[in-house]
Formats: sequence, C-alpha cells, structure tokens
Amino acid sequence: MISQAFRDLFKLFFPHLCVGCGQELTDSGQSICIHCRIHLPHTGFASYPNNPIEKIFAGRIPVMFAHSEFYFSQNGLVQQMIHQLKYHNNTRVGYFLGEQLGNALLHSGRWQLYDYIIPLPMHPKKMHQRGYNQAVVIGKGLEAVTQVPLLEKIVVRNKKTDTQTRKKRTERWENVADSFTVQEPEALYQKKILLVDDVITTGATLEACGQHILRVEGTQLGIVSVAYASK
Repeated sequence: MISQAFRDLFKLFFPHLCVGCGQELTDSGQSICIHCRIHLPHTGFASYPNNPIEKIFAGRIPVMFAHSEFYFSQNGLVQQMIHQLKYHNNTRVGYFLGEQLGNALLHSGRWQLYDYIIPLPMHPKKMHQRGYNQAVVIGKGLEAVTQVPLLEKIVVRNKKTDTQTRKKRTERWENVADSFTVQEPEALYQKKILLVDDVITTGATLEACGQHILRVEGTQLGIVSVAYASK
C-alpha cells in the first residue's frame, strides 16, 4: 500500500495543476480550478433555435439540432484545455469538457433523446501517432451525462487529410470530401445520431461525415462540439 508520506512527496514534485491558470488543485480528479471553471466562456447556443452553429449547416446538411458549448479564442482558456487534450495526453480534461457539453444539452429545453453518440472518426495513421481520438474522449464524457450510448467503429475515416487550420471554407470541403465510410449502415437504420467533435470552425468536416450518416435510410442528425472558433 502506498503510504501518505509517499503521496505527499509525489505531490511535492508532481503537483496536480489547473490546466487554465496553473494553480495547484486539491482534488486530483479535477482538471481546472473553481475560478477558471466560473470563467469558462459558455455560448448559451443550445437553448436557441437557428443559433450560429445551426446557421453554419443551414442549406448544407439537414440537422435536427446543432450546438457548440464554448467560444474558442486564441490563447484563451478553452484553447489551452483542448491543446492539453490533443497534444499532452490529458484525457481527464477532455472527459470534463464532454460532461460540460452534456449538462448544457440536458438543460437546454431542446434536448431530444438520441439513439447513439458518434465521435468524428480519426484516420488510423493519426490515431496511431496520438494514441487516442479526442472526439471519443469528449464523447465518453457526453455519454456519461446523457446516458446515450457511444459508437466508435460504425463510421470510419478512410482518407488521411491535410490540416484544415489555414484553409478557406471551400478548400476545407474539398480536403475532406469522401473521407468517411459508414461500415455498418444497418446499425444506423432509422436512428437519431448525435455527431460530436472538439471544435467547429466552418463545419466542413462534420458536414462531410454527416452526409454519409444521412445516406442511411431514416437517419436524423444532431451535431455538437465543445467549442466554436468563428472565422
């Protein structure tokens, strides 16, 4: 059994710090401190029909609902948290962000019971490099709160694409066209699907994936993300 003295020594050299401000956390199960949590930039979009995220997809892909929980800004708190998730193996913060997203959906007044949560798939080569798909981590937090089951292997990414960061909207769409495959369409037949990712900018990647899902007869689609990075 690990002694309390060893725990104290470990904590001295490897303190558990807030990913936002660097303050030491007393609860090892937390990702951010109370101060940073209070100052998270919630969008409040979930409660409003025709919100800015739904407008992104209007006329492009039929969605029942679309929402991003936080505003994303350069060097802001949400960017720091997503950076920790994607590049520093901090899956705890990704799970927390998924929980935050789930709580907002449940209390939005617009929540509908979905059959499955599907995280935006990652190409196997990129998955091998990173070790995990950040959308899956977020999806697990979302699943825990909403009790909607997560499906990981039904939709796959079969084309490795260049980074979308500096591309224009049309370039982003061309970059991801035909990048996805629904491997088991019978599993999605007449189901309501909630597609989830970390950040929405132009929505091109989620649109491309969503189009393949909607080709399955009777499917309906909702799209959500942790953050919204407006262009």
